Amino acid sequence: MKFAHLRSEAQLTPRLAVVIEGGALFLDELMPNPPAILQELIDRGESGLAEVSQVVDAATAGGAEPVPITQLRYCSAVLRPAQIIAIGANYAAHASELKLRSESAMTIFSLWPNSLTGHDATTKWPGDLTTQVDYEAELGVIIGRAAHEVPVLDALEYVWGYTVVNDITARDLQFSEAQWSRCKSFDGFTPTGPVVVTADEIPDPQDLWLTTNLDGRIMQDASSGDMVRSVAEIIHLLSRSATIPPGTLISTGSPGGAGYSRKPPVFLQDGSTVTITIDKIGSLTTHCRII
Repeated sequence: MKFAHLRSEAQLTPRLAVVIEGGALFLDELMPNPPAILQELIDRGESGLAEVSQVVDAATAGGAEPVPITQLRYCSAVLRPAQIIAIGANYAAHASELKLRSESAMTIFSLWPNSLTGHDATTKWPGDLTTQVDYEAELGVIIGRAAHEVPVLDALEYVWGYTVVNDITARDLQFSEAQWSRCKSFDGFTPTGPVVVTADEIPDPQDLWLTTNLDGRIMQDASSGDMVRSVAEIIHLLSRSATIPPGTLISTGSPGGAGYSRKPPVFLQDGSTVTITIDKIGSLTTHCRII
């Protein structure tokens, strides 16, 4: 199934919906005790997801009419996640172009929740604070149950679903500070979506294709199979030092082709539109404004 947080133009609060063929079935219209956001559904475990599946199947069999997506606006595909963990330098090409090492140990940092935003949203940043804002296509992994000391062979059993992430980065801040959280956590610097696809629809997360289209130009074009450390290996390594709680979003790193490394560099500009696409999940578009 595919889940999204959606709202109409007149609404301020997003509602959790199942996305079906260009339309949305809102769970609060189908269930007496619906989960309000994806995190609540994840917290209900396998039985909660099974209940939603049964309700949606019954609604569609009964002729329920989905609300056309064209009438709705997306919010972040994950809301109030337990935490957001990002993995840096997880593709050899990207590590090389940024002159970073990827072979010795994972680069791990946190993203701040204020950075989350949705598909087709506008991300703004102050031009007097950064002039080198870059895109990064990344596969997002949502953990479904508490993961501690998880073997690699079992790690994918802990995945609830997958989404698309654009890990927007202020490069001038990134390379002037000792940590990477602030440069990637401006308001709106972590677009996610448009949907979260449940793990059963993606049996192999290392068999996905990622592309970045910036103003009509393909900038990144690579397979998730090029990761230095696979999704399963990332979960294994993270879970050895700390329990990963359900609902955690892990952004698994970006392939080569970042704007920073190009000659001349290509950065996001006022009015730029960047679309990240991962097959089997969807396309995530972000509009850019400098203020």
